[in-house]
Amino acid sequence: MGTGNIERVCVIGAGVMGAAIAAQVANAGVRVLLLDILPKGEGADRSSVAKAAIARLLKTDPAPFMSPAAARLVEAGNIEDDLGRVAECDWVIEAIVERLDAKQALYRRLDAVRRPGTAISSNTSTIPLAQLVDGLPAALQRDFMITHFFNPPRYMRLLEIVTSPETDAALVDRIAQFSDHRLGKTVVRAKDTPGFIANRIGTFWLQHGVNAAIDLGLTVEEADAVMGRPFGIPKTGVFGLLDLVGLDLMPHINASMKASLPADDAFLASLRDQPLLNRMIADGYTGRKGKGGFYRINRTAGKVKESIGLVTGDYATSSRATVPSELSRSPKALIASSEKLGRYAWAVMGATLAYGASLVPAIADDIVAVDAAMRLGFNWKQGPFELLDALGPAAVAARLEQGGQTAPALLKQVGDGTFYKIEDGETRFLGTDGQYRPVPREAGVLLLADIKRIREPELRNGSAALWDIGDGVACFEFSSKMNAIDEPILKLLEKSIDLVKQRFRALVIYSDATNFSAGANLGLALFACNIAAWGEIEKLVASGQRTLKAMKYAPFPVVAGVAGLALGGGCEVVLHADAVQAHAESYIGLVECGVGLVPGWGGCGEMLQRWRDAPGAPHGPMPAPGKVFETVSVATVSKSAAEAKSLRFLRETDGITMNRDRLLFDARARALSMVEGYTPPTPPEFRLPGAGGRLAMRLAAEGFHRQGVASVHDLVVADGLAEVLTGGDADYVDTVSEKDLLALERRAFMRLIRTGPTLDRIQHTLETGKPLRN
Repeated sequence: MGTGNIERVCVIGAGVMGAAIAAQVANAGVRVLLLDILPKGEGADRSSVAKAAIARLLKTDPAPFMSPAAARLVEAGNIEDDLGRVAECDWVIEAIVERLDAKQALYRRLDAVRRPGTAISSNTSTIPLAQLVDGLPAALQRDFMITHFFNPPRYMRLLEIVTSPETDAALVDRIAQFSDHRLGKTVVRAKDTPGFIANRIGTFWLQHGVNAAIDLGLTVEEADAVMGRPFGIPKTGVFGLLDLVGLDLMPHINASMKASLPADDAFLASLRDQPLLNRMIADGYTGRKGKGGFYRINRTAGKVKESIGLVTGDYATSSRATVPSELSRSPKALIASSEKLGRYAWAVMGATLAYGASLVPAIADDIVAVDAAMRLGFNWKQGPFELLDALGPAAVAARLEQGGQTAPALLKQVGDGTFYKIEDGETRFLGTDGQYRPVPREAGVLLLADIKRIREPELRNGSAALWDIGDGVACFEFSSKMNAIDEPILKLLEKSIDLVKQRFRALVIYSDATNFSAGANLGLALFACNIAAWGEIEKLVASGQRTLKAMKYAPFPVVAGVAGLALGGGCEVVLHADAVQAHAESYIGLVECGVGLVPGWGGCGEMLQRWRDAPGAPHGPMPAPGKVFETVSVATVSKSAAEAKSLRFLRETDGITMNRDRLLFDARARALSMVEGYTPPTPPEFRLPGAGGRLAMRLAAEGFHRQGVASVHDLVVADGLAEVLTGGDADYVDTVSEKDLLALERRAFMRLIRTGPTLDRIQHTLETGKPLRN
């Protein structure tokens, strides 16, 4: 078995986590054997427990599987009949009940059937590794580790790996490499301490969040407003997150911490008996998986969102809470405020950051591991030490001392400095020895943020920039809000194409941001509509068409590095690239029909060409337009990069990167592989079905209207799309040029954007983020 070469995995335990881990391994294209206990009752299918888990995965939303093909890679079995098949596997992951005796009994059985050198790991987060391997054979101890996945495993990027002094380092590296490249995980090496890294700090933060909200008389909405966006934390905050993970989980975690932490640990001082929480759990209010939690939806009152009073214990209609803008933009100003929200911010974050600083090097060798664990395990934008730098380490230490607390040694050690600093064009971090050293990057990891620290952009405006990312490749970066495409982006892209012709070999379109692009800037479009600036809108449509075609036919390869949302205009950029390197979690779609429009920048033609030229595609003028209409008219968005291929938003030849941090490197490599002998594509011509095809599409849309799933205005929009895809009103169109198709798009787009229902949809989408059916 070569380095990182994992060809088959066995997961034992088909509960929520075990089954979802199996799904993510299958997403990597690796065969999985999923085992569980025998079912109760005579005559039952002996593998029905694991089979039921797979069936549950297929119904779960968000989906654990990235594609139907991945689901077919998971094979169900049972521990009694199939344990011997562990000999076929390269890695065995245990995810059974959190009982030490049960786990050790299983390990002994595994040791009797596994091949020597097969990795055995546990997904536990509550039982120390030292206890798991105590008394087990030395050979098993050498191959044993903890691999702690976060829920849901498909979407949470953190994997904490814990080893013992006896663990084979080469085997750990092999598992880490596979988890990085194939499973898409950021691997953090944690020490064998209670809760490891993320849960140790994260549950401390949650505990203080609840305690301080009760002490200071905050509502759950106020607490979540403070503990959310002002600190770069998801808007769920404290109470929303507890509802998400389940209130009943906290007593188990707290009991484990209480049993394993030393008596003087600050975590234990935060533990309180909360009668309200106890009552909620007893009454079934365990969060989203129960009848509700701190928030609930009162369906008897007409789906009204309610929240619980932390003092009264009674539910009432939830009211939105906000943090004053001057405080929400500055965590430093927020914790300095003497108002109630500011006092809450300091009570929670001051204690949490101090606690995190006190745990290094006990829980991890360095601060980089701690920051990565909290960013990826709890989705914080910044880790504890990055937040300390934003707040000022010296100021935080002084305030702790003023409050009668002793500042942690590491916080004193940094003094008036910072935990991170830029030196000689690279980011360095403070080690526990007081020395600064470079933040490590794995081979094959390239972040645009690193490039931006050492170079100035080649071109820049308020919405985009062009960067030299090395090896003769330029990178065009969107930088507007949600990377929404506006006129400045299009203008800079045109300039960038000219510059790349002169000085570079290839172009990558990419951003470190969460989303590639949420589409065209609808706010600016709506403003122009409200003042009847139709000429400006038509100019923007023409500019988008001209720029994307210039990109498509440039004399150098263009690769789109896509991650997250690539919707509407963002999808049209993707469709015009010569190749795409997509992160596995890419959600791509032409969604213009959802706001009452049709794609206006050439997306219809690009999709027609892909469906027409797909291997095995039927001949004739109707199949390709029919497929595009079927996808685009209902604003279909892929739920993964794998699904984007089946929808033709990606080609079969486009690449998929599992680890987000490797996406830019892979996109650059793809661009370089295309440079030699590159020639631009030839403009396509289309045979389209004309009026007959348009009528067929109209009848299909009317069928949906009769079923109540399409509105009257949906019929208008669908007809506009059909007009483009079928070539207009002619009886039959033998040859339509790309230029003619662009003209049809412009005409249909401008006709639709002048209608009142479309403007209502755009307004509604801007306000709610959801399309309006009218």
